[in-house]
Amino acid sequence: MHYVYLIESARYRQQRYVGQTHDLKARMLGHNSGNTPSTARYRPWHLVCYLGFADEGKAIAFEHYLKTGSGQAFTKRHFL
Repeated sequence: MHYVYLIESARYRQQRYVGQTHDLKARMLGHNSGNTPSTARYRPWHLVCYLGFADEGKAIAFEHYLKTGSGQAFTKRHFL
């Protein structure tokens, strides 16, 4: 499975990150241990939601969509 996930900083609630991975637990450990430069300074992170895809290409496409303006609006309406 390939996962698209949304995380939110526990300290800086306005800071959110959308990503995709095939190993969600390891990816969350990476975000919270500071191994990801783009998220290191806003840790700790908590998982808001994730979606599983059997097809990696569809997961990547959905991640890209969530990073667009309409995808951000979709995220606010449905997940936050």
